Amino acid sequence: MTSNNSTYDEEQQRVNHVIKTIDEKAEKIIDRSTSIKESVIELRKNFWEDVTVNIDEPDDVIETQASIKQQAELLTQKEQSHGKLDDELKTLKRLRESPYFGRIDFREDTEQAPEPIYIGIASLMDGNDQDFLIYDWRAPISSLYYDYSPGEAQYETMEETINGEITLKRQFIIRQGLIKGMFDTGVTIGDRLLQEVLGNNASTKMKSIVATIQKEQNRIIRNKGNQYLVVQGAAGSGKTSAALQRIAYLMYAHRDILGPDNIVLLSPNPLFSSYIANVLPELGETNVRQTTFLDYLENQIRHPFTIESPFEQMEYVMTEKQDNAIRMQNIDCKSDLTFMRLIDAFIDHLNKQDIQFRNITFRGEVLISKEQIRDYFYSLDETITIPNKLELVAKWLLQEIREKQRNELDKDWVLEKTELLDKEDYQDAFHQSQEQAKHETNETVHEESILRKEVVKRVFAPIKKKIKAHQFVHAAATYQQLFTNWTPDDPPVNWEAIRTYTAGHLAENFLPWEDAAAYLYFQYRLLGTPLDRSVRYLVVDEAQDYAAFQFALIKHIFPNARMTLLGDINQAIYSYMADENPLVSTGPGEASYEKITLTKSYRSTRQIAEFTIPFAPGSERIEPFNREGNKPLLILENKEHLAETLATETNRLYENGSETIGIICKTQEESNQVANLLKDKIAFTQIDESTGNFSKGLLILPVYLAKGIEMDAVIIPDASTDSYNDETDRTLFYTACTRAMHELVMVSAGDPAPFISEAPQETYREEQR
Repeated sequence: MTSNNSTYDEEQQRVNHVIKTIDEKAEKIIDRSTSIKESVIELRKNFWEDVTVNIDEPDDVIETQASIKQQAELLTQKEQSHGKLDDELKTLKRLRESPYFGRIDFREDTEQAPEPIYIGIASLMDGNDQDFLIYDWRAPISSLYYDYSPGEAQYETMEETINGEITLKRQFIIRQGLIKGMFDTGVTIGDRLLQEVLGNNASTKMKSIVATIQKEQNRIIRNKGNQYLVVQGAAGSGKTSAALQRIAYLMYAHRDILGPDNIVLLSPNPLFSSYIANVLPELGETNVRQTTFLDYLENQIRHPFTIESPFEQMEYVMTEKQDNAIRMQNIDCKSDLTFMRLIDAFIDHLNKQDIQFRNITFRGEVLISKEQIRDYFYSLDETITIPNKLELVAKWLLQEIREKQRNELDKDWVLEKTELLDKEDYQDAFHQSQEQAKHETNETVHEESILRKEVVKRVFAPIKKKIKAHQFVHAAATYQQLFTNWTPDDPPVNWEAIRTYTAGHLAENFLPWEDAAAYLYFQYRLLGTPLDRSVRYLVVDEAQDYAAFQFALIKHIFPNARMTLLGDINQAIYSYMADENPLVSTGPGEASYEKITLTKSYRSTRQIAEFTIPFAPGSERIEPFNREGNKPLLILENKEHLAETLATETNRLYENGSETIGIICKTQEESNQVANLLKDKIAFTQIDESTGNFSKGLLILPVYLAKGIEMDAVIIPDASTDSYNDETDRTLFYTACTRAMHELVMVSAGDPAPFISEAPQETYREEQR
């Protein structure tokens, strides 16, 4: 229901008043910020003039250090204050553009009259800092806006539940301080506001959704339940956006204990990381730690291994179909939790024998042999875990090295090395000899002796560092024993072929993607897991693409972290893995899991959604949002005209208003072929797994890099049975189609993919060219 003119005028006057308050606050902050900035510049300029420097006596040195520390702390404090004021200014700037997006009038049961509550991306007090002009969307009272229609309602505070009645619910579209749209509604978020937001062009950066959060998304954002929150969401259901808003909510609600360093987001690829990078800053929060699972594995796994990326694995499986039987067996074996138990059994075996050690060498000679290390290790009590025994071995080795170090002091090579030391080293040696002479009965303390000790200390330092890092253990060679010198009691199916296949890759220092998580788990079990206890919250996006083994490894690394797992079983593009994954193998029967399902798809028009739903791979219900558009277009043509067709369709889509168009291919190989066809016909950007920025224009990319990203229009250059025919291709085709917001075009030079025929003929258009 649209409000009348007098109501509009009253609301616009309030917006004007809020903007005036924002300007007044901004002016005060700028004055304070300028003053602090000048103070910081003055402090830096006169830093050493204000420090008492005296190093003649020990007490003077202590006083000097204290003076430097005090001055540095003052400088840091002022710089932090300046940074906080800068953040406040940025928030006020965002509020000035669009101060708020919602209003509810709420009457508590204990009150006579309702209180108007205006909701925006941040809180704002009046000029006297007494009353709220705007409530932060994350404030407890703001949940009323997302969860209730007018009528009885309640919200939770830290202390109690507040009951009452919503007498009015109003939504605003405010741009540059002017109300562009205003309407009262009886539902959570009115379709008009969603239509306005969703009808826009795709952005190169994911946007905040605080103005359009739906009730089911709000359940995710404010969830206070179990350790693992599992979100199964249809394509375009807003699950990633809701998860990012959840991070912002948690950082707001637990600001005293939860900062950006305490949260980690595992994203599917660098392109996606770039795409979502703006959401938290838009909400006034610092971005949290982001990484991909591949990056994490590469940072943790010791050299000398090269690790295959998941996308390289995908390319192999899709393009090498004639020669991948053993590879598929290897993937099935290493993706399953049974293989984790096999590694556990191997670790038990290693506690008795077969750990491979390295010689500790110095200047081409063996100081401590690997046989000596092995004998010492296996002399220790078997009840001690391997990582703890290795700690004991390291202590023993360091004692041995210190003795070896003393034995080297008088050798000729040490004296030769002293001649290569810096002038500062000689000065330090002189001062040390003078200082020691004061306390020695023998007044002669030779500088040469001090310099020799310094040389030997420096030369042995790398050896000690390696010992502390347990590099005397040959982890790679030990892992190879699993496949060459050990037979499990209950070997997996086709174990002989798998062990030969794996041993061959290990000999080449290469880890296929399915082996990477298994090797890191082995490395952790052998050497110890460096638990990151600072991580209190972990968000895993595209969780359906993690094998059961990989997810179990993540739980092993972060045993105390609460997790939100996001995904869509319909988009499980690694469908050749074991059936179990975090979205389907957890939750039921486990008290630590809570599962929320998002069924409504907001990304695509109703026509695109109605076309894709019939061939969606999973059984989860999908509801299209009622936004009108063109039916998907299937073009049947001759393959020789593909380049002209792609260029023509791209230009047509540009003319119809599309700004971001994706030519989504099945593989990188096909992507390269299409790029070669179009290189002289139209401008485009080709995307591969190393691409870190998402830009507007025409993009050519494989489907597995398009996950989580939306585009105005999508063109599938080969929608024929030649490309999409097997059942394993269903998720790939579905994923490609559901990237489109407004337009979907499929080109087929032969028989169309069988999935298209599963959609009713009236849900798409067909043209013969």
